[in-house]
Amino acid sequence: MTAPRVGVLALQGDTREHLAALREAGAETTTVRRVRELEAVDALVIPGGESTTMSHLLREFELLEPLRARLAEGMPAYGSCAGMILLASEILDAGEPGRAAEPLKAIDMTVRRNAFGRQVDSFEADLDFVGIDGPVHAVFIRAPWVERVGPDVEVLSRAGEHIVAVRQGKRFATAFHPEMTGDRRIHRLFVSALADR
Repeated sequence: MTAPRVGVLALQGDTREHLAALREAGAETTTVRRVRELEAVDALVIPGGESTTMSHLLREFELLEPLRARLAEGMPAYGSCAGMILLASEILDAGEPGRAAEPLKAIDMTVRRNAFGRQVDSFEADLDFVGIDGPVHAVFIRAPWVERVGPDVEVLSRAGEHIVAVRQGKRFATAFHPEMTGDRRIHRLFVSALADR
């Protein structure tokens, strides 16, 4: 069976780290900045970065509506940190009108931006994660958390009482940055889900 072709949205954020993690997890990878590149991938990763900036760039590059359309058609996706925010159906504290983070409505959840605090409040923790043996070392940087999940959304991990990782079918989201740790198990979980076509 051929490896899935996974794009990483390369407008802003930690693109290279996700490309490396996905390759190590067995995917064929490419960057996505244009509609034709989006059309050529089987799945998309939206990296960490700044969600309002990413939303602005999605509009500037005329990718916002094509991306929403691909997701509405069922394209698999994984978002980390800012990517989690954008994949949500609802974003709390989305930002100033006209510059706000745009929900792509790919996962039935409500996400609060910067929920754990500012950059100085960044932290690391070892978390239990459904489907992965042993703890996952999680790096949180100005991270969101999930305040509500729909009935079809599986909670994969929590930090204290806060939901920080979810799955809805072939869509995953984490509030933290697994691409920064060298642990490829979450990327492997995503890539293996793509193989179940």
